[in-house]
Amino acid sequence: MSRGLSAAVHGAMSQREHLDRTTINFVQQLASALIWVLALILYAHLIPALRSMGTALLAGASVASVVIGLAAQSALGNLVAGVAITIYRPFRLGDTLQVAASSGTEIGAVENISLGYTTLRAWDGRLVVLPNSVAASQVTINLSANTTPFPMKVQIGIHRDADIEAACSRAIAVAADALGPQAVGACVLTRIDGTAAQLELHFRADEGKGIEATRSKLLTRLAAGFAGDPAWGPAPGPTLS
Repeated sequence: MSRGLSAAVHGAMSQREHLDRTTINFVQQLASALIWVLALILYAHLIPALRSMGTALLAGASVASVVIGLAAQSALGNLVAGVAITIYRPFRLGDTLQVAASSGTEIGAVENISLGYTTLRAWDGRLVVLPNSVAASQVTINLSANTTPFPMKVQIGIHRDADIEAACSRAIAVAADALGPQAVGACVLTRIDGTAAQLELHFRADEGKGIEATRSKLLTRLAAGFAGDPAWGPAPGPTLS
């Protein structure tokens, strides 16, 4: 029954793309677990010795349930959180999430949502395993849910005596050539100190999973666009804020 259910679910998902893969996948796993539990209960009732033993142990069932509940509260918490994620659907399979992990901020695509854990595939191929209780309780940014482009900015350092307007025009032209005119915002002067001035170029990345590639491409083009020109003073060395 479990194998048949799994095959039917995968067949329906491959033929009907409009089905919610997250909900269907989770319900299939939960139904498989219930099938096994039901099969064990029915098997026990078919054997008189097991039936009589179950009656004898019925008095200690409440104590055992409390002990098991305390020992497995983490696993049960993940299970309940997984049900909540499936019902409220803050994210789905394929969404790109930004989460806080022990290694720092991680960005990855949701690869699987099981009974206990949610797995993300990071942009560099690493697999981030997130307990459902943590995924349901922490602040998680769903980058795929953004209906507007993701706003970003790059800081560019130039010589104080350089032509600020010409520098901004060059930065906008380089960014427009690299990303397209529709992705480039304003370029403004944000700071002037003893020998240097700092410009801030605003741009947008259309997809959460393309942010790193867009950022790297723009930085490379800006570095090449400003390098080697004495009008800007020392090499600007653009950095992200």
